Parts: sequence; structure tokens; C-alpha cells
Amino acid sequence: MPVDSELATLLEELNGPPLSEVPLELLREGSALPIEDPAAIADVVNRTLPTPVGDVPVRIYYPAQERGLPVLVYFHGGGFVLGNLESHDSLLRNVALGAECIVVSVDYRLAPEHPFPAAPEDALAAVKWIQAHATEIGGDPGRIIVGGDSAGGNLATGVALRLRDEGDTGLRGQLLIYPVTQLRPPLEGSMARNGEGYFLRTADMTWFEDMYLGDSDGNHPHASPLLMEDLGGLPPAFVMTAGFDPLLDQGRTYALRLMDAGNDCVYSHYAGAIHGFFGIPAEISRRAVAEACGWLTSAFERK
Repeated sequence: MPVDSELATLLEELNGPPLSEVPLELLREGSALPIEDPAAIADVVNRTLPTPVGDVPVRIYYPAQERGLPVLVYFHGGGFVLGNLESHDSLLRNVALGAECIVVSVDYRLAPEHPFPAAPEDALAAVKWIQAHATEIGGDPGRIIVGGDSAGGNLATGVALRLRDEGDTGLRGQLLIYPVTQLRPPLEGSMARNGEGYFLRTADMTWFEDMYLGDSDGNHPHASPLLMEDLGGLPPAFVMTAGFDPLLDQGRTYALRLMDAGNDCVYSHYAGAIHGFFGIPAEISRRAVAEACGWLTSAFERK
């Protein structure tokens, strides 16, 4: 199957110079992906969460004025180096409306200023605060899901694993959109096949990893959950991959390992998609968001 026709027309503008050749401040000034105009929503609130690792900025999306809604805690993508509350604003408005849930977008610390494990620590601290204070933000403490795309998917997996290891099984699920599950993986399979010409380059991934890991080797399970020996006892998962994504193999392998470990896992693959397509203004992306929202709705209601 070729690249989806709408996405293919965007590739020419997306395939710019290697990220390592662009000053970091310029990369952070603009979004690397086209975004839709923001949808109207009941309310959007910016605030900080006081946590043991410091104040963590968040943006909270309310699809309706009613209280007691389920909560999705979302971590944006961007290779642990890029992305912020603005980069995923349009997407998360649509998710809040589509899944009829409160979405808390977490503005975790970025590398290289804050290398590993700063981002995972922020992610875990934010989720624990929301678990303890969900009613304060109008949410239901019994219906919380963690999620994210790419690097954000990595952070969501880490939160689920760490809460499990601490004996906390209260999460309703984990929404993993083309997640990073292994840092510095072998340059083979989809890493080699999709490593050039499809927006995310393997060279860019190496740049992200060098910025994020610093002196770490990437083998710590909080950085590379695919290397975790025991993946049992985790909350239900929805894992989405894209056919022309270097991360395809590691996302699919993680989903299969979740299933093999006895977890409830839905695996969804978009053969004609590229990395970053979730939320791009294209029909294939709107279908993907709708599917993810459908899974969220079901997972929130599951006992």
C-alpha cells in the first residue's frame, strides 16, 4: 500500500533539513506538522500542578460543564525535545469532544535542558496528582487513562509500568499512539525501511535520543519499556502504528508483548500513514482520532 494520498501531498513540506542542522530555538518556535483550526470547547484552563518534583504546567480541556467526567492525562510527542501545550492543542480539543472526557495535557520538562529522567518523573508526578485531586478539576478519580503520541506514548507506558510496580492498579487504560518503546534500537526492519523520506528520519531519532539520554545508555526500562522483562498486570491498552513510520516495529512488538503477557490490548495499524499523522488535517487522521476516541469511551466505562 502506498502512502495515503493526502499525507503524500504534505511530505514535500514535511521533509525539511535534518533536525540537527536547525537551531533548536527555531525548531521550538513553530510546529513541524500542519494543524487544524481549534474546535470550540466548553472550557480550557491553564494551571500548574504542585508535585514533589516541582510545579508541572498543564492545560485542561473540558468538553462540557458537567462534573465527574473521566480524565485522559496526555503527554505530547516531540522526541522529548520539542512540543508543548500549543503543539497539540487542536488535537486534544477534538479528543476531549470525541471521547467526552476531560483531557489534561502535561507540559513536561524537555531535553537537552532537562535530560532523562526529568520527563518520566514529571509524567508520574502529574498522574499521581490527578489521581489524588481529580475531583478538584471536575474529574472522576476512578476513571483515569494515560496516553500520548511518540515520545509521549513512551511516557505513558512508563507511568503505567511504574504505578503497577508500586501496587497501584487504578488506571483504566493506556492510549499509545505510535509510541517510542525502545531508545537506540537496532537499525533494521522499519527503522531502516522507513528511515528516510517519511517525515521522521532515523537520523532525527538519533539526534532526539542523544539530547534526551545525555549520559544514560537508553536501556533503563523507564526509557525503553520494550526491554522490561515483565509486562504483565498492566491496564488495558490501545496501540496505534503507522505503516511508513520508523517506529512501526517497536510499537507492534510492544502491543504483541502486552497481549502475550495476558493484558487486554487493542492493536490498530494504519498502513498508509506516516509518523505524526494523528491529528493532521486529513481523512485518515480523522478516522484514527475517531477510533481512539471510541476506544477511550469504552475503556472509561469498563468495570
